[in-house]
Amino acid sequence: MSPDDSPSFDLDTPDRFTAGTVGPPGDRTFYLQVVGEGVAASLKLEKQQVGALAEYLARLLDELPADPTPPEPGALTFVEPADADWVIGSMAVAWDGDEDRFVVVAEELLEEADGDEGVEAASARFRLTRGQVNAFVQRARELITAGRPACYLCGMPMDPDGHDCPRLN
Repeated sequence: MSPDDSPSFDLDTPDRFTAGTVGPPGDRTFYLQVVGEGVAASLKLEKQQVGALAEYLARLLDELPADPTPPEPGALTFVEPADADWVIGSMAVAWDGDEDRFVVVAEELLEEADGDEGVEAASARFRLTRGQVNAFVQRARELITAGRPACYLCGMPMDPDGHDCPRLN
């Protein structure tokens, strides 16, 4: 997909904000998925980005009163995308206390190529309830820990057939 074809998204009241993966542990592709207002966006990102976003949001949630409203059923359902709309390069998070919403902004990662000067990256902005954010944090933590098991000697991830542990050399 060329940068000119990359859609930008701005959802004030998404129905679903979740993370998901495609592929087996050790070869998974991670996605942020947002659905609502007639839009379904699947944005590819790195495992570390999912984890960092979840932990940052968790710290912000800890500073706020608990949200008594649970997320809607199906709010974390991940639908495997055929292709990502685009790849996330950077993210920012803000708290809008007046509206009682988290604002998550993602910007497309553009690869430097000849003739691409002046090409504007796509962006996505989502306004989320505390319930949606809390559910996302729990889901993201489950995804991160569902990866390959760690070697008991070195802590590195192991494939089903083991790995070359540097501690055994």
